[in-house]
Amino acid sequence: MATGGLRIIHALLPQLPASEKKIAEYILAQPEAVMDYTAGELGSLAGASGAAVIRLCKSLGVKGFQDLKVRIAGDLSTKVEQGYRDITPHDTIQSIVKKTTINSVQSISDTSELLQHEEIERAVSALSKARTIHFFGVGASHIIAMDAQQKFLRVNKGATAFTDVHIVATLIANAGADDVVVGISFSGETSEVINILSLAKKRGLTTISLTKQGLSSVSALTDISLHTSYTREAPFRSAATSSRLAQLYVIDTLFLAMASTKYDETVGYIDRTREAIQFLKDKQK
Repeated sequence: MATGGLRIIHALLPQLPASEKKIAEYILAQPEAVMDYTAGELGSLAGASGAAVIRLCKSLGVKGFQDLKVRIAGDLSTKVEQGYRDITPHDTIQSIVKKTTINSVQSISDTSELLQHEEIERAVSALSKARTIHFFGVGASHIIAMDAQQKFLRVNKGATAFTDVHIVATLIANAGADDVVVGISFSGETSEVINILSLAKKRGLTTISLTKQGLSSVSALTDISLHTSYTREAPFRSAATSSRLAQLYVIDTLFLAMASTKYDETVGYIDRTREAIQFLKDKQK
């Protein structure tokens, strides 16, 4: 059963317009009752309108009011949310190990609930057909881009992950029609990523974004939008710890989904790359 409806609302509540926020707060206060309402009834009870309910669903990134209700029903039946833990002064090693584990598992679990399978399928289709995939991110997101490049190169898929914006712009200027540009930005507002995706869009290239849940300048630019969970980061998590793991999780999902469509061919490529690396190791002995 789909879940994550209440978690998405909690995360995006501060960003919502006033009319949508009224509805979101009503849902959080009485999630069980919402199951019995139509969009019009919910809007009226929350002091808004049915149209505002539909807009809220769009802001939350769900398919519609029925999808939101299914996710909320899933939340109510499971009730497994642990929440995030931030470190405190003089934490013991045991405490830090436990908190890090909880945060890592929670981030991946939250993201798995947000991923829309249709968007994953569209992304996998685009990546499979691409001649070259240009991954681009700045700062911590560049680490994700490099990880993606390494994975896709191993299965004989052309991939780049440069940090220099001018080099990336040059690549896009000369890109073929079947190239794909993947912009990675947790905030969804990184100016360099916005500019690169704008250039890619101008060139008519297929674009994919990987951002936190919710509307953003980056996701608005792309043909395919993928999201990780969004939490109001505590001081140490703002250093891209849990968010980085969620991004790596999405990249792994894309890579494995693409590999499964060409399983035998992919295994052959991986075997050859493994043999090449072993050859280098043997030469160093």
